[in-house]
Amino acid sequence: MRLCRLQKKSEEHARKIFTFKQNSFQVKKFASVPFNQRVVFTPHCMRNVVVCTAVEKDSYYICKECGSCKINDISKLVNSLDYKALYVVKGGRAIGKIIKEQKPKAIVGIACFFEGDQAFKMLKEENVAVQFVPLTKDGCAATDTNLTEVAKVLKYG
Repeated sequence: MRLCRLQKKSEEHARKIFTFKQNSFQVKKFASVPFNQRVVFTPHCMRNVVVCTAVEKDSYYICKECGSCKINDISKLVNSLDYKALYVVKGGRAIGKIIKEQKPKAIVGIACFFEGDQAFKMLKEENVAVQFVPLTKDGCAATDTNLTEVAKVLKYG
């Protein structure tokens, strides 16, 4: 049992190192992309599902800014900066489809380290600059992120 926990911690640590290195490699390219050519992906697990008024569409939700979770604050900032779009995605697979349709030049992804790691690998062949903001509380429900960090990344440029 102990060996299994150590292996999990080791994998998580490797994901953290990988995602933060990718952020530093791509930050200049990301900052050079105009806001209106950037999209933001947040995980649906950040929603307050009890009171959320988001509209479900295909593989994502459209935030209605009901104020019940931090996605509301992120959505308002994204709109004020004139970003191309915000997607509250149901899973990592939705990202590929949205990218093909929207063709953003840059992406801000808010996710757990596992999903961030997967997204960087998935987007390796795409000509898209990516910045990752980790969840401060992960899991599959009631997750959280640091809004100050999200705002800092969104404003790069």
